[in-house]
Amino acid sequence: MAVIVSIALPEEVKGFVFRDGVWICDVKVMTALAVALRMNLISIANEKAMAVGKNEKMETLYSYLTGVEFKQRVEAIMEAFTCMEEGLRKERVAFEKIWSEREKQIKKVVSNTVGMYGDLSGLVTLPQIKNLELNT
Repeated sequence: MAVIVSIALPEEVKGFVFRDGVWICDVKVMTALAVALRMNLISIANEKAMAVGKNEKMETLYSYLTGVEFKQRVEAIMEAFTCMEEGLRKERVAFEKIWSEREKQIKKVVSNTVGMYGDLSGLVTLPQIKNLELNT
């Protein structure tokens, strides 16, 4: 990179300018320009370093994605998900069975309690129980 640092700049140049492939700058901004150019060079070097072996990396990745190992890994993941899904389905069925049994037991208890309250109410005067009375 070509850089000219001068105290005598053309009138239209304020700070720095890039002309014909050369940076032209004032002494006041030379450090800032140097830092900016250095950062640019580092960035370019990093991009070049990442590009090294790009084709080989792409070939390796393609071979992996089209190979047996990748297929086996995806199948193993899917098998695990399928087992989890089946387990969840079995749990849902089991809990629905348990809930159904409990619901029937609760209905039976409520029905018998109401019946007992009704039987006793026919024999003696019982205090009113809000949940057992007809709302009018």
